[in-house]
Amino acid sequence: MNMRADSSIFLHHDLSFATVASGVSLPYVECGAGEPLLFVHGSLCDYRYWDAQMQPLSASFRCIAPSLSHYWPGVDAGIQSDFGWRTHVDELADFIAALDLAPVHLLGHSRGGCIAFQLARTYPRLVRSLILADPGGPLDKSTDSASSVATLPPATNALRAKVAALVEAGEVEAGLELFVDSVSVPGAWKKSTASFRTMAIDNASTLPKQLRDPLPAYSKDAAADVKCRTLVIDGQKSPRMFRNNVESLAEWIWLAERDTVAGASHGMNVASPRAFNAMVQAFLER
Repeated sequence: MNMRADSSIFLHHDLSFATVASGVSLPYVECGAGEPLLFVHGSLCDYRYWDAQMQPLSASFRCIAPSLSHYWPGVDAGIQSDFGWRTHVDELADFIAALDLAPVHLLGHSRGGCIAFQLARTYPRLVRSLILADPGGPLDKSTDSASSVATLPPATNALRAKVAALVEAGEVEAGLELFVDSVSVPGAWKKSTASFRTMAIDNASTLPKQLRDPLPAYSKDAAADVKCRTLVIDGQKSPRMFRNNVESLAEWIWLAERDTVAGASHGMNVASPRAFNAMVQAFLER
């Protein structure tokens, strides 16, 4: 992820907490008023990932950014929830219910894009519109999805196994550099901001858990379950696997539109927030 932002860092309001059905307390920040816009972070991130979106978009929307369970600051008060995309989908649905937000505009990035996609499929009444930025996960383009199991390429899985081993061996920054460069461009970790590196280190313990929890595949059949207006966004320089996902979902989802952030890679909302925010606002106001 290229994390060199072109805007100032949003100053957080005080943290709030919402207890979901599992008993887990999810921390979140919010600002603004109007229709709720719920942000879903991806790998190595938490509510801080959306700093460059919260203040600008709060002029038109009630912006809410939670941290998923297991991610920083991790205030579960001893209650242990399973780490997994299914758990995170269900707890976000409970979060929406706990705050009486439905229906929400739902924006997810990377792994959070997969969670947002699955939430829109599973709990359609909770989602007013859907925005997927470089959604993560494998792509199934077979015509017989019932008999096909899509996975990430072997080279990608081998790299991610190495990342998990490095983090668990205490070589955290080496593992994070390998992972971040693989989902963006070579050198992205070294060029990222100190605030992003701090956030990633804070969440490094989630990476081995995540890499052992494969995301479900995007398929034409799965995309047909998404009934709301959808915007899919990629970065012009994002790795091919993300751009392939965006291209296919733009074709498969009935009410989908596509946009691309010029010159940006995987972390387009941080590296090019003005362009990204303008795309989001224009879509939501159409």
